[in-house]
Amino acid sequence: MNASTTTLDSQSSRTATVWKTVLIAIPILTLALLLWLRQLEVTALRQRTISSYGTVPEFVLVNQGGQNFGSAQLRGKIWIADFIYTTCPGPCPMISSRMSELQKPLEKTDVHLVSFSVDPAKDTPQVLRGYAEKLRAEPGRWDFLTGPQSTIYNLSRNGFKLAISDGGGEKGIPVHSTRMILVDRHGAIRGYYDAAEADAVTKLVADTTHLLREQPK
Repeated sequence: MNASTTTLDSQSSRTATVWKTVLIAIPILTLALLLWLRQLEVTALRQRTISSYGTVPEFVLVNQGGQNFGSAQLRGKIWIADFIYTTCPGPCPMISSRMSELQKPLEKTDVHLVSFSVDPAKDTPQVLRGYAEKLRAEPGRWDFLTGPQSTIYNLSRNGFKLAISDGGGEKGIPVHSTRMILVDRHGAIRGYYDAAEADAVTKLVADTTHLLREQPK
């Protein structure tokens, strides 16, 4: 083997080593870049201004434990609401799943979750208790409410400014919003988040975190 061959072998070896290093580095750098961009997105969401959309009126309903629950129990708390019903063939399982996702990132806060049934005649406290158990709802942190339909529908329309129908149309099933609603410690609505959107939970957690800093317990 002459010197020329040795030099070529050495160069080939160095080239192979460089390529191996590049191939290993590319996914690591890509992951780091994605994590950095994700952090920038979360930071931007936390720093954005949260608007106000009016105040939720006073109400009293009944929760899955058969106890009265309403404005008095939520006073001074940040809370997140949605409208669902247990026999819903449409978006309710998805909405409830998104609400369930909120429990983990908010577990060390005093943020409360509230789900209003838009089919209160069928959704008795016992039925709602079973629904809550399936969702692994944390007792004392997530209440499912039933009561007079007129009260619930008035809350949706006039309190939360959300459309709702009793299902008197052709399909015969209740029609309601897929939005989750963020309410501050003073009962003011601070944001709407469509559960059908992929980033709904990310935005809602970011705004809730911002609100917790704005309105500490």
